[in-house]
Order: sequence, then C-alpha cells, then structure tokens
Amino acid sequence: MTIRFNQLAGGLTLAAGANLASAAGFALIEQNASGLGNAYAGQAASAQDASTIFFNPAGMTLLPDSQLVLVAHLIDPQAKFSGTVSPAIGGGNGGDAGGLAFVPNAYFASRVTPDIRLGVGLNAPFGLKTEYDSSWKGRTQAIKSELKTINLNPAIAWQASESLSLGAGVNIQYVEATLSNFAGAPGVATVKGDDYGWGFDLGALWQVSEATRVGLAYRSEVDQTLDGNLSFSASPSVIPVTAKVTLPDSASLSLFQTLGPRWDLLADVTWTGWSDFDELRIVRAVGAPLVTPENWQDSYRYSVGANYHLDDKLTLRGGVAYDETPVSDAFRTARTPDASRTWLAFGAQYRLSAKSMLDVGYAHLFFEDARINKTENGITLGGTYASSVDILSAQLTLDF
Repeated sequence: MTIRFNQLAGGLTLAAGANLASAAGFALIEQNASGLGNAYAGQAASAQDASTIFFNPAGMTLLPDSQLVLVAHLIDPQAKFSGTVSPAIGGGNGGDAGGLAFVPNAYFASRVTPDIRLGVGLNAPFGLKTEYDSSWKGRTQAIKSELKTINLNPAIAWQASESLSLGAGVNIQYVEATLSNFAGAPGVATVKGDDYGWGFDLGALWQVSEATRVGLAYRSEVDQTLDGNLSFSASPSVIPVTAKVTLPDSASLSLFQTLGPRWDLLADVTWTGWSDFDELRIVRAVGAPLVTPENWQDSYRYSVGANYHLDDKLTLRGGVAYDETPVSDAFRTARTPDASRTWLAFGAQYRLSAKSMLDVGYAHLFFEDARINKTENGITLGGTYASSVDILSAQLTLDF
C-alpha cells in the first residue's frame, strides 16, 4: 500500500492558519464590535473600551475604574472556485468552501492605583475554516481545513505623564488544526495537531493635544510546534507528524482626532510580518522531512473611519479599509486562496444607561479574484476564486 505523504505537504499549511479569514492571510481582526463600524480604523489610538487590551494595552488608562466587555461575531465567508484539473479526475468545483463561524471575545480592565491599570482579554487572533465537497476536482489538494486559536492576554498599563501612557501584555496561545485531502488508495488523509505558545504585546498612547491622540502598538510572533497524527479513512495506519510554525508579528500606527463636538476622525496603518512563512517543513516519524515553499510576503492594512455623535446616547460609525494579501499568484493553494480585500463598514453605539453601552457593527468585504495554478503529484488545479465575507457583531460594555 502506497501512502502519498507528499500530497499532505500542502495539507499542514493550515497548521499555520486558515484561509478566508476576514483580515488578510489567516488573521482575525474582529476583537470588538465598537471598532467594526469603523472598519477597525484607529484602534491603537481610540481606546473606547476594554478591548484596547488587544489593540493597544496603553489605552486602558483612559477607561473608567472597572469595565467589562462581552462581544459576539458572526463571520460568513463565501469562496467559490471555477476552473479545471489536469489530468481530469472527475468532480465538480467544490461548492461554497466558506461557512458561518461564531467568534466570541471578552475583556476586563480595572484601576489598581491612580496611574496603573490591569486587564485581561480572551480572544481568537487567528483562524477560520474552509471545506469543499469531498468529491470535488481539487480533492487531492484539499477537502477540509480548519484552524482554531484561543488566546489569553493579561496586560498592564501605566500613565507615565499627563500626555503619555505605556502598556504591555503577555499572550498565552493555544492552536488546533484539522486538515484533510484525498490520498488515493488509503482514502481520505486527515492530519490533526495542536500546541501552546506564548508571545507579548507592547503599546504607547500619546495625547498630543486635547483633540488628538496617536497610538503605536506591537504584537510579537508566537512560535508553535504542532504535534499530531496522520490517519487514513481506508487504512488503520496512524503516523506521528510535527510542524514548526511561527504566527506573525504586527505593528500598528493609529490616529484619533476630534473634529468639533460631533465628529471624530480615525485612521490606521498596520504591518504584518507574514514573510516568516517562507516554507512549510513537515517532520514525520519515518523518512525525510517534507518541505513546501510558501514564500508569503509582509503586508499592510490601511483604514479610515469616522464617528458622528448624534446626541448624548447615540453614536453612528462608518469606515473603509484596504487589506493587502501576503499570498502571490505563484504560491496560492486550494487551502489558502487568499486575496486582497476592501472593507466597507458601518455601526452604532447606544448608551443604555450611565454605566452600560450596546455596540453593533456590520462589514462587507469585497475580494479581488484569486488565481490559482497549483501542481501536486502531477495533478494541476487551475482557475479562479470569487470570494466575499460578511461580518455582523454585537457588544455589551459595562462600567463598574
């Protein structure tokens, strides 16, 4: 019996991340609903609630004595392939590879001294899922690809002066991946693996004037070594495998500008170090490592947004963003048919009482067509992907 290990070289790509995440690559930027309405513009400077723990921990110094934020997101990606496979092996185009996902977040921040705040966040910074019809024409390259992350983020903020705040945090991150594809005689091959890793985040918030804030934030890499097993639907064989993965670092520069009593302007540029993902190296219990070139590139996200304070209770939000993909046409795979995208977002905040607020937000992401021409084991999958994402979020904020 021949086991086609090299057909799984692309399979473990999702150990590093799932395609069709809402941010480029496989990142999830959905960490609050209050920022979604602005397309997440200016989040390292806005510090509007305790979710600033993720975007810039220094922003906790602007919060009330204690604050709890509870968030829920519904993320609905659509991805439809159209193309051919050569030589022909039968099967359709795979249907819609996207699927509805529920992503929660929670944050809590509290004052411990006049100048120091402590906080903690629970979030998912990377992930999502794609799944094709099991008999589609690209089944030898991908069927199911799922990544889940859970990140615990304790943080501290210090108001160093009237105009400057500094912050830092630790990220304790769990990752779990499930990947499958058709491997010939052994049937459907499935890889499952998981690991824990850790990193850190740093932030600074500068109150330039009464109307202007500038935020700078950095989130570090997180190194993971996924340990798992390779199994087959038509064979009892179970083979241990490992793959080292570096989840990328990122840096953001943000502006929050008050324009009179009713308008706020927000802007942001974020860099993500995807170029660390230059190859995928799979180590199996028997045999030489399998190496797949990835050659991802660093990417940038640009966003602008505005708030309109209709009255003391209701604030309306809007925003646009452009998010570059790190994946070039030459290295795109069926597991990562990522493409650059444009965000169009709007939202609102309603103050329920003096100590409670409700935020809602919606965004639609317009993807550029993604071309693929991938050959594995003499089988070439060629064509294009038409994709989009819809995001609906709600958030409850409670002050104590």
